[in-house]
Amino acid sequence: MVNLNQKLAEAAKKSIHEGREKGSNRKVPVPGILDDRMQQTRELMKGERIKKVQYMIDPADCRMWSHHNRRYDLLNETRCEDLIESFKAMGRQQFPAIVRRVEGEGAFQYEVICGARRHWTAKYLGWKLLVEVRDLDDEEAFRISDIENRSREDISDYERAKDYKGALKLYYSSQKQMAERLEVSVAWLSRFLALADMPQEIVDAYRDVTEIKENHYRELSKWLKNRNTRERVLAKAKSMHENPLDGKQLLAELKKSIVTPKVQQNVVAEYKTVEGKPMVTITRKRGGELVCSIAMKNGATKADLKSVLMRLVDEHC
Repeated sequence: MVNLNQKLAEAAKKSIHEGREKGSNRKVPVPGILDDRMQQTRELMKGERIKKVQYMIDPADCRMWSHHNRRYDLLNETRCEDLIESFKAMGRQQFPAIVRRVEGEGAFQYEVICGARRHWTAKYLGWKLLVEVRDLDDEEAFRISDIENRSREDISDYERAKDYKGALKLYYSSQKQMAERLEVSVAWLSRFLALADMPQEIVDAYRDVTEIKENHYRELSKWLKNRNTRERVLAKAKSMHENPLDGKQLLAELKKSIVTPKVQQNVVAEYKTVEGKPMVTITRKRGGELVCSIAMKNGATKADLKSVLMRLVDEHC
């Protein structure tokens, strides 16, 4: 059997020779293109290059992978607006969705590992979907999906946290092993795994799960660990289910439920400057003692303070 590289080399030499013949109208091939093809062939034969198989398929032939880290049911024109405009502007889909083949699943021939938004957009526009078919096990599929989507802002921290929590149970024996496979620190991974345990009462108080941030749970966790404050936080969250708020507003409201209001002090007397600014306040403690509080930087002179203190003694002692 003739070596494929040898065939390509002979074809290149023949084309160049024919192009040099007198009176020939044949175009001389560009050596660079042939060189590239020969190099690609050598790399494939040596195992240095992985051949990628891509197809244009009907989106209806695909299903979402059951462990996909994006909520497909939350996708709409708003969340896919940038991709819709990109498809239209380019006249094509630039980057393929990553899929793997499935068998015995009725009409479905593939499942989408990465590219839920691309799938939704192609279906929305009535286009074929460009896909790259790979042979992947579940753990490899999880890592590829995570790598592609980790830096994307349109996947929420909460979606990512739930994905990590499920993956830890399915594919790894420990957080350390999982962190090593994902090439992240154990501390970073632990914060997301903790977020996955956010009580459902709080999750349901968010206007949209995509607004749940890792730092939100980090701020609330210290109060959720305490029985008394936990009950107050969850009660407040439940009361907001009918009118859920965005992330920042909800966090602020939950914090208010945690802060214990100050007990109103029993004010006996209050003395002010001629400008009406607080100068001296007298309060009575539970034991009956009087406490004198002097306000600073209010423009009062020493003479003013001495006069007030004399009145205080005359009136309350």
